Amino acid sequence: MKPATDTIWDWLDKVPDPEIPVISVVDLGIVRDVRWDGDTVEVAVTPTYSGCPATTVISLDIETALRDHGLDKIRITTRINPPWTTDWLSDTGRAKLLEYGIAPPTAAGGPDACPRCKSANVKRISQFGSTPCKAQWQCKDCLEPFDYFKCI
Repeated sequence: MKPATDTIWDWLDKVPDPEIPVISVVDLGIVRDVRWDGDTVEVAVTPTYSGCPATTVISLDIETALRDHGLDKIRITTRINPPWTTDWLSDTGRAKLLEYGIAPPTAAGGPDACPRCKSANVKRISQFGSTPCKAQWQCKDCLEPFDYFKCI
């Protein structure tokens, strides 16, 4: 018997992003669709950007999670249109990023506050952070550096 697609979404919500393990691939917004094509489950994934080095690992992790739940006919497709945007991050995902110490993206193009001490007294150190989708910032009050997830 085929599980409902809602059940599969729940399973995928437990698959962590390999670069930021506190957020799931569903909360990150890169799982775009789950559907049945006959007896094959198809999962459409949109990478955060075309050169994301984690794309292959994410596909393998999704496949492993589905196989662990007894599915054996699986198709993972890459959907690049429309391109991923930080607007697709869930509210839960944004909260998890902040709790983890990564400032979530904002429309202003910079963090609202330090994720550690919550001070708004922050400055950008570098447009490039630990991964290409993040920038490096520092709090001027607690002096801690932190990543800011760039708005894309």
